Amino acid sequence: MELRRIIADYFTQREDVRVVGQAGNGVEALELLPRTQPDVLLTDIIMPQMDGYTMLEQLAHMDLERKPGVIVLTALGRDDFIMRAVQLGARYYMIKPFDFSTLYQRVVEVARTRPTLQEALMSPPPTPAESSRSADEKIASLFLTVGIPAHIKGYQFLREAVKLVMDQPEMINRITKELYPGIARKFSTSPSKVERAIRHAIEVAWSRGRVEVLNQVFGANVCSPDDKPTNGEFIALIADKMRVDRTA
Repeated sequence: MELRRIIADYFTQREDVRVVGQAGNGVEALELLPRTQPDVLLTDIIMPQMDGYTMLEQLAHMDLERKPGVIVLTALGRDDFIMRAVQLGARYYMIKPFDFSTLYQRVVEVARTRPTLQEALMSPPPTPAESSRSADEKIASLFLTVGIPAHIKGYQFLREAVKLVMDQPEMINRITKELYPGIARKFSTSPSKVERAIRHAIEVAWSRGRVEVLNQVFGANVCSPDDKPTNGEFIALIADKMRVDRTA
């Protein structure tokens, strides 16, 4: 309850965010949704009366004009907990304690991608910039799920690499001659630093033991704890997943 008040106070002080409601449990949250119509719903997993998983299941069946994007904030960091929340529709899963500025960024990202059904039907095709932003958000969600934190340098480089290989699959075969140098130019660094930072990001994910989550995301045993992929293999894997999702 104390954390809920702290979060509410934090966002109340921001001019670009409006807190439309607070609930002490899942039952109250579901009752508030039709009346408040929030863009984003922040929830824990452990709550009285109705836990976060049950609330997500019931939210999926609610007849709302626009359903909120859900961000889970919890102390439960086990892979199966994370995977279940993502499967039930959570956009982001943040482990306590978390950085409030990162939470704010996630709220803004989710809020920007919550069109109403009518808006979705009437809106023109996305511009290249909008498509790029959507890809960034999906990649960010996937990285979060597999355990790559946003604050490390390799996160940016890896995200850029995935986007480039999504659009130009053949570039994965020119990883040292074109991919790393291209990313290095964009971020004003060296190709060797790009390579090392991406390798570190992958090592962080493996050290957190999220390999099983990655396999569940892909629906197959694509990785094992003892068989860490190379930079190129990991980039190709994520890029392939993104391309499949984009055409689905």
